[in-house]
Amino acid sequence: MYFTYVLDCIDSKRSRRKFYVGTTDDLQVRVNAHKKRAVFTTKSFDRIELVYYEACTSKSDARKRELQLKTGFGRGYIKRRLENYLKDTRV
Repeated sequence: MYFTYVLDCIDSKRSRRKFYVGTTDDLQVRVNAHKKRAVFTTKSFDRIELVYYEACTSKSDARKRELQLKTGFGRGYIKRRLENYLKDTRV
C-alpha cells in the first residue's frame, strides 16, 4: 500500500501553521521521521501531527493524489475535510 498523508505542522514561537502533504509506502516510519526532525521541510516546527491520510494500491495513484492536494483546490479540500479539527486547534 502507498499513502498520501497530511501533517499539521505548528510553530508556536512564530505563530505559524502549515499543512504538509506527502506520499510514502510506510506511513508510521515516515511520520516518525517528521516528528524526530529528520525531514528538512518540517524540522523547524515544534508540533507535528498526522491529521489525514488516504491509501492507494499503486505508487503513481498516491503521487497523483499528493499533487492534487497541493493545488489550491486540494488545500481547500483539506480545510473543508478538517473543518472541525481546525476549530478545536489554534496556533
